[in-house]
Amino acid sequence: MSDPTVTGRPAGTGEPGDRRGGAVSATITETEGVNTQNPAEPPSPPPSPPQEPAGRTFTQTGDRVFRGLAVGSGAFVVLLIAAIGLFLLVQAIPALLDNKANFLTSREFDAGDPSNLQFGILDLLLVTVEVSLFALVLAMPVGLGIALFLTQYAPRRLAKPFGYLIDLLAAVPSIIFGLWGLFVLAPVIEPVARGLESSLGWFFLFSPGNVQITGATLFTAGIVLAVMILPIITAITREVFERTPRSQVEAALALGSTKWEVVRTTVLPFGRAGYVSASMLGLGRALGETVALMIILAATPLAFSGSLFDGGATFASKIALSFAELNNDLSAGAFIAAGLVLFALTFLVNALARYIVSRAEVKA
Repeated sequence: MSDPTVTGRPAGTGEPGDRRGGAVSATITETEGVNTQNPAEPPSPPPSPPQEPAGRTFTQTGDRVFRGLAVGSGAFVVLLIAAIGLFLLVQAIPALLDNKANFLTSREFDAGDPSNLQFGILDLLLVTVEVSLFALVLAMPVGLGIALFLTQYAPRRLAKPFGYLIDLLAAVPSIIFGLWGLFVLAPVIEPVARGLESSLGWFFLFSPGNVQITGATLFTAGIVLAVMILPIITAITREVFERTPRSQVEAALALGSTKWEVVRTTVLPFGRAGYVSASMLGLGRALGETVALMIILAATPLAFSGSLFDGGATFASKIALSFAELNNDLSAGAFIAAGLVLFALTFLVNALARYIVSRAEVKA
């Protein structure tokens, strides 16, 4: 049987069908209205909103102010250093032109008579470099050991107060270190100095010195300098070692490494660059030390022989001791020329430090 056909109403008509048919018709009409010229072409995309030029970003006023302050601060430091170097150079040139001795190779430094200037920096340079390197050799292993003890071995309740105690050494005035070195340390280490001189006197570092004053030598001054730069090396090295990634330490322990093997394979490689940087900062501190060395080192007219038992003067202590002679421009210019060399020496040390750190980072 077939379904009956309802008469009076066409198939597919009615209200639902009307709505569907109306919607389809409207869609067809809109589509035809979009592209009436060439139906084969796709409809054109809607126009895009205007865009900012490439590379432009929205910057708030606070960001611009902060950027200006940061750039200005950095530029100010650079200009200040350049101005100091330019001042030293301008003030030193007249004295260098009137100098009757070789500035780089002469061991004599006589700037008292402006009409007969005879000054050279060889002895000052050798004394400054030797006492600073001697202090660095003493301070580096001690600082490394203290940093490893505080970060890897010491219990927390002991590490904090002991670290604060080491940091307090940096607050002790230089004059206190100088007096302590001359009157307390020098008599204590005198037997050690005599023993080294008698047994290792064949080596130039421990040969008999050019002064007779007990303890007023580079040997005492180097030990005092080592104590003075120890807080710098220890503090920075400790901070670097504490930032060793915990995952690396735990991985080494999981492989069965001992405590020393963990330190050797993870802590030391990670902190090598920071340790070298700290040591170079300590060396810069030692090169510029003035008051402590002025108190300890004995002045002598004899030439510096390279022995740790010699007396003499560094750049800084020589300028401080001879301040009374700066009564005219030429005499002052002679000492400013010595200060210019010290200024350049510190730059060389910093450049060497950056080179060593960059090499260490590349190898890491």
